[in-house]
Amino acid sequence: MTIRRLAIIGVGLIGGSLARALRAADAVEEIVGCGRGRDNLQRAVELGVIDRYTHDVAEAVSGADMVFLAVPLGAMRETFAAMQGHLAADAVVTDGGSSKYSVIEDCRAVFGEVLPNLVAGHPIAGTENSGVEASFAELYQNRRIILTPTEATSPDALARVQAMWQACGAEVTLMSVEHHDEVLAATSHLPHMLAFGLVDTLARMKENDEIFRYAAGGFRDFTRIASSNPVMWRDVCVANRRALGKMMNHYLGEMQELAETIERGDGDALLEIFSRAKRARDRYIDGVLDSTE
Repeated sequence: MTIRRLAIIGVGLIGGSLARALRAADAVEEIVGCGRGRDNLQRAVELGVIDRYTHDVAEAVSGADMVFLAVPLGAMRETFAAMQGHLAADAVVTDGGSSKYSVIEDCRAVFGEVLPNLVAGHPIAGTENSGVEASFAELYQNRRIILTPTEATSPDALARVQAMWQACGAEVTLMSVEHHDEVLAATSHLPHMLAFGLVDTLARMKENDEIFRYAAGGFRDFTRIASSNPVMWRDVCVANRRALGKMMNHYLGEMQELAETIERGDGDALLEIFSRAKRARDRYIDGVLDSTE
């Protein structure tokens, strides 16, 4: 399948990498970029990521047969509103947001229904960097892409989005909206909250200069994701607040039990917890490596 015209709303790491990957696969004829930052869009043209750009969403989607929304979740509803009445009859709309319930509801709020040509999706890929210069064609190779079709989703639209991601070298998985948001709350959103929370806590401590001066590699590795886009993660928290709030409360209970175990000096219980965690982590790493070979 070749995309005739791809409109990317939000030409940063995620949208830019999609454009690069599809170009590398010779799976797209024309790419139109849209966003607010002129410098970033001009740079995208210079790098060959997009062919042309506009700041007008309606203009960007006009005539496109595939539209990819890579905007913050907080901007999703206004983006739907801006494209209303300007989509081509054969246009398929998909996105890269990490909460799917909010995207579906934003679409319903604007159009009065969940559009048959909307295929909500989420690439499980990324880095802590942002902007089109951070994008690269290999970002999605051997990475999972979750698509969350609804009862209203057109089979043809779903097949076209699947084919698009497979052209990028990705593995496509189908999942319900509710299950996606629960899984991502546990595996992505919660870890980001832990990293942001730890760095913020230490930064507000009186001795923070000395603390950061002596931080070792483990601290840098664990907190790397706290360098992620704050606006994006604010929107993720608000959009997925139900599933994330439930997961954070569960984690708080576990941390309270761990704190009490440490206070008791119960070495046997600590060893059991750490050993169980190590086994689970090792199985996860083995599974990831096996799946990408």
